[in-house]
Amino acid sequence: MLIHGFHSVLARLRRAPEGVRELYVDAQRDDARVRDLVKIANEAGVRPHFVDGARIAKLCPGRRHQGVVAIVDFAPPTLSLDELLDAATGPLTLLLLEGVTDPRNLGACLRVADGAGAAAVIAPRDPACALTEVAIQTASGAAESVPYLMVTNLARAMDEIRERDIWLIGTDDAAPTSLYDETLPPSVAWVLGAEGKGMRRLTRERCDSLVRIPMAGQVGSLNVSVAAGVVLYETVRQRLRASVA
Repeated sequence: MLIHGFHSVLARLRRAPEGVRELYVDAQRDDARVRDLVKIANEAGVRPHFVDGARIAKLCPGRRHQGVVAIVDFAPPTLSLDELLDAATGPLTLLLLEGVTDPRNLGACLRVADGAGAAAVIAPRDPACALTEVAIQTASGAAESVPYLMVTNLARAMDEIRERDIWLIGTDDAAPTSLYDETLPPSVAWVLGAEGKGMRRLTRERCDSLVRIPMAGQVGSLNVSVAAGVVLYETVRQRLRASVA
């Protein structure tokens, strides 16, 4: 698999350099970002190949590669929902997505899930975005650290999650309770729908509670990946506060 750009390549060099098969750098670039990347690559045992810009462009036609391209082995984590839940030994955070079909949104959700320590991102097989090259690129390494589970039936998956004492909380612009007024339980599964359509009625009804993200401006809702960041980091904030109380 090919990845490009400083964020994605650096993330891979730092996380799993053994899977980097080839690293190409535009020989005409000699700036701090390139020197930093080359230093990290050398320390990780990856030897960069300095080539002309035409070769980089041929590898990544029409893409914003920033003069950095790597060919890597892609190894996403693979496990089932039961395996994930059985392995949990403490408070768990999950992110459930319904109707998210944009690979960039999926990649951004994986990235924020990684940052906030979520155990997995879960979505129904239809309709949903698969783990495409665009999603992997946008995730900047998180596609190999956060399991992306595509389930046949989201409602059934929600029932299984609830049976493990994990509270299902959905986001809804019309919910009477603000996110910041909700006391979160130790383990929580956030349920988010696609921007505009939101969650289906049956999915909404399976949630244990619904909250809204306060909106102070003229925009009515947030992009799903931004909303995921808001709710996941509120989970982090409340856990940190509880741990020092």
